[in-house]
Amino acid sequence: MKVNKIEKNNLICIASIGKPRGLKGEFFLNSFCNPKENILNYSNFIIQDNKIENFEIEYIKKNNAKFFAKVAGINDVDKIKEVTNLNLYINKKDLPDLDIGEVYWHQLIGLKVIDINSNDILGNVKDLNNFGSNDCLEVEPSKDSVDSDSRLIPFVVNKSIDSIDLEKSIIYVNWMKDF
Repeated sequence: MKVNKIEKNNLICIASIGKPRGLKGEFFLNSFCNPKENILNYSNFIIQDNKIENFEIEYIKKNNAKFFAKVAGINDVDKIKEVTNLNLYINKKDLPDLDIGEVYWHQLIGLKVIDINSNDILGNVKDLNNFGSNDCLEVEPSKDSVDSDSRLIPFVVNKSIDSIDLEKSIIYVNWMKDF
């Protein structure tokens, strides 16, 4: 059974299966959480395309800066190689509540981006990326945009990001359209 589109919209990718570790089915776990240790707070994982029926992580352990894990019922390096690089998901409802003023990245996708100074609509958030120094909003033009330019806007609160209004689905930025 594959995850249908409605279910997939309720999932968030938080890890992937890395290369095998040893011969007994363990693997390195690539955590996408921030901080990475937050992966230890989850247990109800769903594997990409439901490649393993009744998928269950038996354990996750931390060794220095790396994580390794084991899937229940897989005790062989060749079996784990078959699922290497597949993503692991959790239901969005399993994410912890945030403090006031905090947001999850997935909540920003699709929001309208408006320059606070000129009220120009710059587009909608297509994605968020981290290019090293800080996170960036990838903004794609929409039919209401001031122009047809795509933009990368650094996600720096109180600098380029003025405020986020999730109820109105708007991110107010301090970003000139010419930049």
